[in-house]
Amino acid sequence: MTGQEVIRVLIVDDHAVVRSGLRLLLGAEDDIEPVGEAGNGRDGIFQARALKPDVILLDMVMPDQSGLDVLPQLVHENPDAKILVLSMQDDPHYVREAFAAGARGYVLKEAADAEVVGAVREVARGGRYVHPELGARLIAAEADERRREAENPLSDREREVLRLLALGHTNQEIAKLLFISVRTAETHRAHIMQKLGLQTRAELVRHALEEGLLEKE
Repeated sequence: MTGQEVIRVLIVDDHAVVRSGLRLLLGAEDDIEPVGEAGNGRDGIFQARALKPDVILLDMVMPDQSGLDVLPQLVHENPDAKILVLSMQDDPHYVREAFAAGARGYVLKEAADAEVVGAVREVARGGRYVHPELGARLIAAEADERRREAENPLSDREREVLRLLALGHTNQEIAKLLFISVRTAETHRAHIMQKLGLQTRAELVRHALEEGLLEKE
Protein backbone atom coordinates (compact mmCIF):
# COMPACT_ATOMS: atom_id res chain seq x y z
CA MET A 1 0.00 0.00 0.00
CA THR A 2 1.00 3.63 -0.33
CA GLY A 3 0.70 4.47 3.37
CA GLN A 4 -3.00 5.36 3.20
CA GLU A 5 -5.46 3.69 5.54
CA VAL A 6 -7.97 3.14 2.75
CA ILE A 7 -7.09 0.56 0.09
CA ARG A 8 -7.54 2.16 -3.33
CA VAL A 9 -8.65 -0.42 -5.91
CA LEU A 10 -8.73 -0.30 -9.71
CA ILE A 11 -11.13 -2.82 -11.30
CA VAL A 12 -10.20 -4.14 -14.76
CA ASP A 13 -12.83 -6.43 -16.27
CA ASP A 14 -14.52 -6.51 -19.68
CA HIS A 15 -18.00 -7.13 -18.24
CA ALA A 16 -19.77 -3.98 -17.04
CA VAL A 17 -22.04 -6.01 -14.74
CA VAL A 18 -19.03 -7.58 -13.02
CA ARG A 19 -17.33 -4.19 -12.61
CA SER A 20 -20.53 -2.73 -11.13
CA GLY A 21 -20.92 -5.61 -8.72
CA LEU A 22 -17.32 -5.38 -7.57
CA ARG A 23 -17.57 -1.63 -7.15
CA LEU A 24 -20.64 -2.04 -4.92
CA LEU A 25 -19.05 -4.89 -2.98
CA LEU A 26 -15.75 -3.16 -2.31
CA GLY A 27 -17.27 0.29 -1.84
CA ALA A 28 -19.39 -1.02 1.04
CA GLU A 29 -16.22 -1.64 3.07
CA ASP A 30 -14.89 1.16 5.26
CA ASP A 31 -11.26 0.44 4.41
CA ILE A 32 -11.61 -0.08 0.65
CA GLU A 33 -12.32 2.49 -2.07
CA PRO A 34 -12.86 1.60 -5.75
CA VAL A 35 -11.11 4.50 -7.47
CA GLY A 36 -11.60 3.50 -11.10
CA GLU A 37 -12.47 0.83 -13.60
CA ALA A 38 -11.51 -0.27 -17.10
CA GLY A 39 -13.09 -2.62 -19.62
CA ASN A 40 -9.89 -3.87 -21.26
CA GLY A 41 -6.19 -4.26 -20.65
CA ARG A 42 -5.08 -1.14 -22.51
CA ASP A 43 -7.47 1.11 -20.59
CA GLY A 44 -6.42 -0.66 -17.41
CA ILE A 45 -2.81 0.34 -18.04
CA PHE A 46 -3.81 3.99 -18.65
CA GLN A 47 -6.03 4.07 -15.55
CA ALA A 48 -3.29 2.56 -13.40
CA ARG A 49 -0.87 5.25 -14.56
CA ALA A 50 -3.31 8.00 -13.66
CA LEU A 51 -4.79 6.64 -10.43
CA LYS A 52 -1.83 4.88 -8.79
CA PRO A 53 -4.04 2.31 -7.02
CA ASP A 54 -2.92 0.12 -4.14
CA VAL A 55 -4.57 -2.96 -5.63
CA ILE A 56 -5.46 -3.79 -9.24
CA LEU A 57 -8.25 -6.35 -9.53
CA LEU A 58 -7.50 -7.84 -12.95
CA ASP A 59 -9.71 -10.14 -15.02
CA MET A 60 -7.81 -13.05 -16.57
CA VAL A 61 -9.85 -13.34 -19.78
CA MET A 62 -10.53 -10.17 -21.79
CA PRO A 63 -10.77 -9.37 -25.50
CA ASP A 64 -7.68 -8.19 -27.42
CA GLN A 65 -5.29 -8.64 -24.48
CA SER A 66 -5.72 -11.13 -21.65
CA GLY A 67 -4.91 -10.34 -18.07
CA LEU A 68 -1.70 -12.35 -18.43
CA ASP A 69 -0.73 -10.24 -21.46
CA VAL A 70 -0.95 -6.93 -19.59
CA LEU A 71 0.15 -8.16 -16.17
CA PRO A 72 3.92 -7.74 -16.74
CA GLN A 73 3.46 -4.14 -17.92
CA LEU A 74 1.20 -3.33 -14.99
CA VAL A 75 3.79 -4.74 -12.60
CA HIS A 76 6.61 -2.83 -14.30
CA GLU A 77 4.79 0.51 -14.36
CA ASN A 78 3.15 0.17 -10.94
CA PRO A 79 5.71 -1.47 -8.62
CA ASP A 80 3.80 -0.38 -5.51
CA ALA A 81 0.47 -1.80 -6.69
CA LYS A 82 -0.52 -5.35 -5.81
CA ILE A 83 -2.28 -7.24 -8.59
CA LEU A 84 -5.08 -9.62 -7.69
CA VAL A 85 -6.16 -11.80 -10.62
CA LEU A 86 -9.87 -12.51 -10.97
CA SER A 87 -10.52 -15.62 -13.03
CA MET A 88 -13.01 -18.33 -13.95
CA GLN A 89 -10.09 -20.73 -14.53
CA ASP A 90 -9.51 -23.11 -11.61
CA ASP A 91 -6.62 -24.95 -13.28
CA PRO A 92 -3.40 -24.74 -11.18
CA HIS A 93 -1.50 -24.06 -14.45
CA TYR A 94 -3.16 -20.64 -14.74
CA VAL A 95 -2.44 -19.86 -11.10
CA ARG A 96 1.23 -20.64 -11.64
CA GLU A 97 1.37 -18.46 -14.77
CA ALA A 98 -0.29 -15.56 -12.99
CA PHE A 99 2.11 -15.63 -10.04
CA ALA A 100 5.09 -16.06 -12.37
CA ALA A 101 3.98 -12.92 -14.23
CA GLY A 102 3.89 -10.91 -11.01
CA ALA A 103 0.41 -11.34 -9.53
CA ARG A 104 0.11 -11.32 -5.76
CA GLY A 105 -3.19 -13.14 -5.58
CA TYR A 106 -5.59 -15.32 -7.54
CA VAL A 107 -9.29 -15.46 -6.74
CA LEU A 108 -12.06 -17.24 -8.63
CA LYS A 109 -15.01 -15.28 -9.99
CA GLU A 110 -17.32 -17.73 -8.27
CA ALA A 111 -15.77 -16.90 -4.90
CA ALA A 112 -17.97 -15.59 -2.11
CA ASP A 113 -18.05 -11.85 -1.58
CA ALA A 114 -16.22 -12.17 1.74
CA GLU A 115 -13.39 -14.07 0.03
CA VAL A 116 -12.90 -11.35 -2.59
CA VAL A 117 -12.79 -8.65 0.09
CA GLY A 118 -10.39 -10.72 2.19
CA ALA A 119 -8.15 -11.34 -0.82
CA VAL A 120 -7.97 -7.60 -1.56
CA ARG A 121 -6.95 -6.88 2.03
CA GLU A 122 -4.40 -9.71 2.08
CA VAL A 123 -2.52 -8.62 -1.04
CA ALA A 124 -2.77 -4.95 -0.06
CA ARG A 125 -0.79 -5.61 3.11
CA GLY A 126 1.89 -7.46 1.17
CA GLY A 127 0.65 -11.01 1.45
CA ARG A 128 -0.23 -13.53 -1.23
CA TYR A 129 -3.65 -15.03 -1.73
CA VAL A 130 -5.03 -18.11 -3.42
CA HIS A 131 -8.11 -20.09 -2.45
CA PRO A 132 -7.03 -22.88 -0.04
CA GLU A 133 -8.42 -25.68 -2.21
CA LEU A 134 -6.85 -24.24 -5.35
CA GLY A 135 -3.59 -23.70 -3.50
CA ALA A 136 -3.56 -27.34 -2.39
CA ARG A 137 -4.09 -28.46 -5.98
CA LEU A 138 -1.25 -26.20 -7.09
CA ILE A 139 1.11 -27.71 -4.53
CA ALA A 140 0.06 -31.22 -5.60
CA ALA A 141 0.63 -30.39 -9.28
CA GLU A 142 4.09 -29.00 -8.54
CA ALA A 143 4.94 -32.11 -6.51
CA ASP A 144 3.86 -34.33 -9.43
CA GLU A 145 6.02 -32.30 -11.79
CA ARG A 146 9.06 -32.59 -9.52
CA ARG A 147 8.52 -36.34 -9.25
CA ARG A 148 8.31 -36.70 -13.03
CA GLU A 149 11.50 -34.67 -13.44
CA ALA A 150 13.26 -36.85 -10.86
CA GLU A 151 12.14 -40.02 -12.63
CA ASN A 152 13.05 -38.72 -16.09
CA PRO A 153 15.25 -35.60 -15.95
CA LEU A 154 15.90 -35.48 -19.71
CA SER A 155 13.85 -33.50 -22.21
CA ASP A 156 12.52 -35.21 -25.34
CA ARG A 157 15.32 -33.66 -27.41
CA GLU A 158 17.95 -34.80 -24.91
CA ARG A 159 16.55 -38.34 -25.00
CA GLU A 160 16.87 -38.33 -28.80
CA VAL A 161 20.46 -37.08 -28.58
CA LEU A 162 21.19 -39.76 -25.98
CA ARG A 163 19.83 -42.43 -28.33
CA LEU A 164 21.98 -41.24 -31.22
CA LEU A 165 25.07 -41.01 -29.03
CA ALA A 166 24.50 -44.54 -27.79
CA LEU A 167 24.22 -45.70 -31.39
CA GLY A 168 27.71 -44.34 -32.00
CA HIS A 169 26.94 -41.11 -33.85
CA THR A 170 29.35 -38.19 -33.50
CA ASN A 171 28.29 -34.70 -32.51
CA GLN A 172 28.65 -33.63 -36.14
CA GLU A 173 26.39 -36.46 -37.34
CA ILE A 174 23.83 -35.73 -34.66
CA ALA A 175 23.79 -32.07 -35.66
CA LYS A 176 22.98 -33.02 -39.27
CA LEU A 177 20.35 -35.59 -38.30
CA LEU A 178 18.51 -33.21 -35.94
CA PHE A 179 19.11 -30.02 -37.95
CA ILE A 180 20.92 -28.31 -35.10
CA SER A 181 24.38 -26.80 -34.78
CA VAL A 182 27.35 -28.85 -33.63
CA ARG A 183 27.67 -26.57 -30.61
CA THR A 184 24.06 -27.30 -29.65
CA ALA A 185 24.69 -31.03 -30.02
CA GLU A 186 27.73 -30.73 -27.77
CA THR A 187 25.70 -28.77 -25.22
CA HIS A 188 22.99 -31.43 -25.22
CA ARG A 189 25.61 -34.11 -24.64
CA ALA A 190 27.14 -32.21 -21.73
CA HIS A 191 23.72 -31.68 -20.13
CA ILE A 192 22.85 -35.36 -20.54
CA MET A 193 26.08 -36.51 -18.89
CA GLN A 194 25.62 -34.02 -16.05
CA LYS A 195 21.94 -34.80 -15.39
CA LEU A 196 22.50 -38.54 -15.39
CA GLY A 197 25.81 -38.42 -13.56
CA LEU A 198 27.61 -40.32 -16.33
CA GLN A 199 31.34 -40.21 -17.07
CA THR A 200 31.94 -42.48 -20.06
CA ARG A 201 30.31 -43.49 -23.34
CA ALA A 202 29.96 -47.04 -21.98
CA GLU A 203 27.82 -45.73 -19.11
CA LEU A 204 25.82 -43.70 -21.58
CA VAL A 205 25.14 -46.75 -23.77
CA ARG A 206 24.17 -48.80 -20.72
CA HIS A 207 21.68 -46.16 -19.61
CA ALA A 208 20.18 -45.94 -23.10
CA LEU A 209 19.73 -49.73 -23.13
CA GLU A 210 18.10 -49.69 -19.70
CA GLU A 211 15.68 -47.01 -20.87
CA GLY A 212 14.85 -48.99 -24.01
CA LEU A 213 15.95 -46.14 -26.26
CA LEU A 214 17.84 -48.42 -28.66
CA GLU A 215 14.77 -50.51 -29.37
CA LYS A 216 13.74 -47.89 -31.93
CA GLU A 217 16.48 -49.14 -34.22
